[in-house]
Amino acid sequence: MGDHSHGSPDDSGTVAKAGTGTLDKFQDPGLPPHRKRLADTDPRAEKRAERQVALLFIISIIGTLSFFIAYFVLGRPDSLSEIRVQNSMLGLGTTFAMLGIGIGIVHWAKVLMPDHEVSEMRHAIRPEADRQDAEDIINQVIEETGIKRRPLIRNTLIGAIALAPVPAIFMFRDLEGSGKTAGQLIEQLRHTMWAKDVRLTRDPSGTPIKAADVQIGSVFHVIPEGLNETEDPLNEKAKAVVLLMRLDPTQMNVSPGREDWNVDGIVAYSKICTHVGCPVALYEQQTHHLLCPCHQSTFDLTNECKVIFGPAGRPLPQLPIAVDSNGFLVAQSDFQEPVGPSYWERG
Repeated sequence: MGDHSHGSPDDSGTVAKAGTGTLDKFQDPGLPPHRKRLADTDPRAEKRAERQVALLFIISIIGTLSFFIAYFVLGRPDSLSEIRVQNSMLGLGTTFAMLGIGIGIVHWAKVLMPDHEVSEMRHAIRPEADRQDAEDIINQVIEETGIKRRPLIRNTLIGAIALAPVPAIFMFRDLEGSGKTAGQLIEQLRHTMWAKDVRLTRDPSGTPIKAADVQIGSVFHVIPEGLNETEDPLNEKAKAVVLLMRLDPTQMNVSPGREDWNVDGIVAYSKICTHVGCPVALYEQQTHHLLCPCHQSTFDLTNECKVIFGPAGRPLPQLPIAVDSNGFLVAQSDFQEPVGPSYWERG
């Protein structure tokens, strides 16, 4: 073993050199030199930084106001284009409301709050009754933020923080105002407009479909008859919309009890993906696969739409169908299982 000249510090802050018996005093290097920022030395830069922080808080306020406009002014949209516009405004408004506050506080801390390092002696723990030190620390923090001497930042921050939670309050109020319990809302998701003898009609025209109209390889986007006359057609459609296709019956694998759910190879399945509820809209005629474009969940139509790829956790629900006396396709009942994502079923 070689002779090492390194030592270790003792409790007094000295270092003993191995093999020498001498002691060297440990030198505290102290804090590194503090480099001042432009806002620390230039009053104009400080004022400019203050305006930047206030602008970010104002952006948060504008985002919240945009949410209000989309929520109250647009009201209940009547078309898909209006729904997209409203959802975009709601999402962007909430995003800017939150980001404006967050980025504003970070920018405030970086350019205006003190950034020098402080070294303090460790003190013995004092009784809880002695709160003076805690009050001094709080006052020091308030003083360092400069919020007292910067009314522009203070007022815009108060406005942004006061408005930011309001959209959530209105949304929760609407849930409460529906007059339905959580169990009732879940139960509502479990059922659709489909029922015995309800005709299958084309989406969006509402024209009834005859079995003779459905050829092998064709795809129909289907809604229940009378859906367009309901009080809330968009919500009803979101649950009830189905895809109608025809297969060669010899290519179909049918489970016991489902033998009469199709009409000579004509089958109807929910269009709502069981992953997160995106519309399944792509049909590969050669492979008889249905594809969800959102996350590529793939369902095998010849095998009762079981999942063969992707994150979906269960098959698309099948709608039992039949033919009425006039040759029109009708439902035998509602879906036998909840449609849509699995979290709808769990509630």
